[in-house]
Amino acid sequence: MKTLTNTLLLALLMATSGAFASVNINTADAPTIAKELKGIGEKKAQAIVNYRKQHGPFKTVESLTEVKGIGLKTVEKNRSLIKLSGK
Repeated sequence: MKTLTNTLLLALLMATSGAFASVNINTADAPTIAKELKGIGEKKAQAIVNYRKQHGPFKTVESLTEVKGIGLKTVEKNRSLIKLSGK
């Protein structure tokens, strides 16, 4: 019974580990941004990286809306996944 419980717990942790992922939009590369954020494909992720290179780091999550093609809906959908500092 203990083995079954441990197996189920491990399966649950593996299934939910992606739900708690986050991405630092000031340091992540485009493939990472595209992978971690909902509604952000490679093209928009590269636009985020290009904007960051031209204008410096994002100071607020809302400032992502300054990137062409990214609106407030997309930001709100990803708010809990976006980090501005740290790893």
